[in-house]
Amino acid sequence: MAKIIHTMIRVVDLDKSIKFYKDALELDIAERLDFDGFSLVYLRNEENDMELELTWNEGTEEAYSHGTGYGHIAVAVDELEAEHQKLSELGYEPADVKEFFREGLLLAKFFFVQDPDGYKIEFLQRHGRYQ
Repeated sequence: MAKIIHTMIRVVDLDKSIKFYKDALELDIAERLDFDGFSLVYLRNEENDMELELTWNEGTEEAYSHGTGYGHIAVAVDELEAEHQKLSELGYEPADVKEFFREGLLLAKFFFVQDPDGYKIEFLQRHGRYQ
């Protein structure tokens, strides 16, 4: 059986991205590996055993294309409205909170925000399958 250990995204401004993920998801640097021409930064918090890998390539100034395959990263939180307010106050401009129903029952309460490189992150209220 395979275990997912990290997902990787490419970033243009490493410091700005590290700050965003600290502010938005309370992720800290688990390890930073600097090489000639690129850096790998692994982020996590004590709630997760999966990490987010930020890859920074020297000399890249234009935004990366996300193509048509990338969707989003999803996180579950205890207080959705409080997270929305925090991100708003930090100037990250989260989208409105929405509710999604199936057969008359609440399936999900959520909102999206984008990181400095335009990657979407879905914040979901802990509920049902989203724990």
